[in-house]
Amino acid sequence: MRSALISLLLAGFVSLAAASEVRILVQSSPLAGFRYHEGEQLWTQLKPGDRLSLVREADNPHDPKAVRIDWNGRVLGYLPRRENGAVAAALDAGEAVDARIAKLREHRNPRLRVLIEVFVRL
Repeated sequence: MRSALISLLLAGFVSLAAASEVRILVQSSPLAGFRYHEGEQLWTQLKPGDRLSLVREADNPHDPKAVRIDWNGRVLGYLPRRENGAVAAALDAGEAVDARIAKLREHRNPRLRVLIEVFVRL
């Protein structure tokens, strides 16, 4: 029974993948460096659901696994250093990875104002 259920689920997943783009959430993180880049100036323009660009910065002198987060060509910040390894590796391998703003909130700590989600496309 269990293997039949797994086969049915896999068949449904393959059908879904063939019918439309499938994205899998692989990371949910706060935005690091918000106050040091353009986040404060852009705060009133940002909206949950906005697409973000992930830019790999292998030559970043502070972090060789750095992944910069851009919004409409403007730098918002970075993936947190302790959480960027898998996304950096995926970008380096040419995998289809994208991101969006998941949540915005007024908070005294700028690090907790923007929550981002990172997805892998299948």
